[in-house]
Amino acid sequence: MILKGRAIKFGDDISTDHITPGRLANLRSNLPELAKHVLEDIDPKFVSRVKPGDFLVAGSNFGLGSSREHAAQVLKIAGVKVILAKSVARIFFRNAINLGLPIIICNTDKINDGDELEIDLEAGTVKDLTNGNQVFFGKIPEVMLRILNEGGLIPYIQKHGDFKV
Repeated sequence: MILKGRAIKFGDDISTDHITPGRLANLRSNLPELAKHVLEDIDPKFVSRVKPGDFLVAGSNFGLGSSREHAAQVLKIAGVKVILAKSVARIFFRNAINLGLPIIICNTDKINDGDELEIDLEAGTVKDLTNGNQVFFGKIPEVMLRILNEGGLIPYIQKHGDFKV
C-alpha cells in the first residue's frame, strides 16, 4: 500500500490530552464536534491547516497518557491519514491500528513541516519527495496490514468474520 500526503510536524511528548483536551470530555459522544478541537492547545490553527490525507509527523512518545480511543479517532476524522513518530505509546498504537489509522515508527528528524511524503507500508520506506531523503521503518506485520487495508478491526471482522492471524 502506497500512501502520499503532506507532513504536519509536531515535537515530542504529545499526549492524548493534547490530542483531545480533557476539558472537552462532554464532547466524547460527538466525535465530529470533538475533532474540531483536536490538538488546539498545541496548535490552535491545526484544524484549519490539516487537509484530508495529511500526515501527522511527531517526535518521541506520541500518544502518551490515558487510553482514550477517541484520540486516534478524532485525528482520523480531522483528516490525518498516517502518523509518523519516533516512538508511540503502546495503547495509542493499538487503538490507532484498530481504527484503521496507520502508525509508522521511524526517525522523523529530517522531515519538515509541509514536506510531501510517500510511504510504502509493505516495503517499509518513507520517501520525502520535497528534500529527497528516505527513511526506513520495520516491516508492518501482515495481520496489521490486513486490518489497515479494511479500514480497521471492526470492518475487517465484519467482512471476514472470525479474526485469523
